Amino acid sequence: MSEYFSLSDCDVIGFDLDHTLCRYHLKETSRLIYESFARYLVEHKGYDKDLLNLTPATWDFCFKGLVVDLEDGNLVKLAEDGTVLRATHGTNDLSTEEIIKHYGPKREWKHFNSLNTSFTRSAKYYFYDNYFDLPGAFLCGRVVDMLHKVNSDFWKDMMAAIDHNYNTSAFKDDAGTYFPSVKRDPGRYLQPCSDSVKTWLRSMKNAGKVLLLITSSHSDYCRLICEHILGKDFEELFDIIITNALKPGFFSLVPQQRPFRTLVNDVEESEGLPSLDKPGWYSQGNWPHLHELLKTMTGKPEPKVVYFGDSMRSDMFPASSFGKWETVMIVEEMEGEGVPKSDAAMSNEAQVEPLEKRGKFEVSSVKQLFPVTSNQWGSYFVDVHKSGGGDEESQKLTWCCHCIHKYSTMAIPSVEHIADLPLDYKFPRFSPDKPCTTGYYPRPPDSLLKRCESLS
Repeated sequence: MSEYFSLSDCDVIGFDLDHTLCRYHLKETSRLIYESFARYLVEHKGYDKDLLNLTPATWDFCFKGLVVDLEDGNLVKLAEDGTVLRATHGTNDLSTEEIIKHYGPKREWKHFNSLNTSFTRSAKYYFYDNYFDLPGAFLCGRVVDMLHKVNSDFWKDMMAAIDHNYNTSAFKDDAGTYFPSVKRDPGRYLQPCSDSVKTWLRSMKNAGKVLLLITSSHSDYCRLICEHILGKDFEELFDIIITNALKPGFFSLVPQQRPFRTLVNDVEESEGLPSLDKPGWYSQGNWPHLHELLKTMTGKPEPKVVYFGDSMRSDMFPASSFGKWETVMIVEEMEGEGVPKSDAAMSNEAQVEPLEKRGKFEVSSVKQLFPVTSNQWGSYFVDVHKSGGGDEESQKLTWCCHCIHKYSTMAIPSVEHIADLPLDYKFPRFSPDKPCTTGYYPRPPDSLLKRCESLS
């Protein structure tokens, strides 16, 4: 395999939608998601109204890559070998001594092998790995803070809150808090794609590439997003659009695969399709049937596919493991560690309302209110492993960072960062034979660079 990766070598270029092609105003969206879930718990499940009270400082707890242990209410940040780097009970930090008391002298989290090898959901833990998840992690911590004793009922309530706000009919029925709010004022939550990204998509299509959009969002929400971020003619940019894809199950092999379904006025036809024989807009589906269509469309027995996504569990791991696709991970945390923001992101931030127009909740800047880095949890990529005496032992890669290197071809902070590059630009790819800083574009995060310097 070449040590470089180029889009010009790919026959098919696929994208996830949320936090990949579509960037959200994190501050507004995160507050809305939190409020959607918390309001359900208070109004339908009788939880304390204090769940609805927030201050800007509390958002520091939100951190991608945490795992909640549903048996004890702890949230843990894991190293690449499964040891616990940091932990909280609810939102309260556990000391090094408390971590060792809870997880033993080796600080081993007992479910690590299950999570690390399959990413499957479990009744014993939940992995928060994307930005839609983060407010849920924070709410989970606050719920545990209020409980005298942790039991499984609180998690059933959390799942009910998610279903109430996100189920496939919620958009059409104006149910919950989330969809009605986004429908009422999409510009408050969604950042339009830059002209350079739209030109980039068109240039790939003009170069003969097959363009895919695969999202777990339902078709009605997908249409709202795409019209806002790409324009009313967004369907012309893609050869195939797949909504309600139910990733990572979309990539499952026989016999778990779901058939593709056609849509009529955003309603799925009851009869599944035996195969996929032409481009278009479909719902649900599976990778093997899509693969057959891509072979026909490209005229190649093994078309080369690259897929852009932001979720390790839903995008990177299944697309690389089952689909054998190239994968580009969107890692916004890079922007919190020395990687400059794209010009498009800077101009979007400049359009945020001035301070005097914000409500009492919004008392600080976007970065302060919803930081990409967290003081409580540290770096997304590297952390210090401390011994029982409090002495620093070593710097370890986080498990999330290790997974990026293992299941991604390369990592970027946003598609804007590469949209102005020629299609034949050669990106260095992640490789076990290369330093762990190789594979990030436009540059590695600060914490990884510092770790490499300390090891050399």
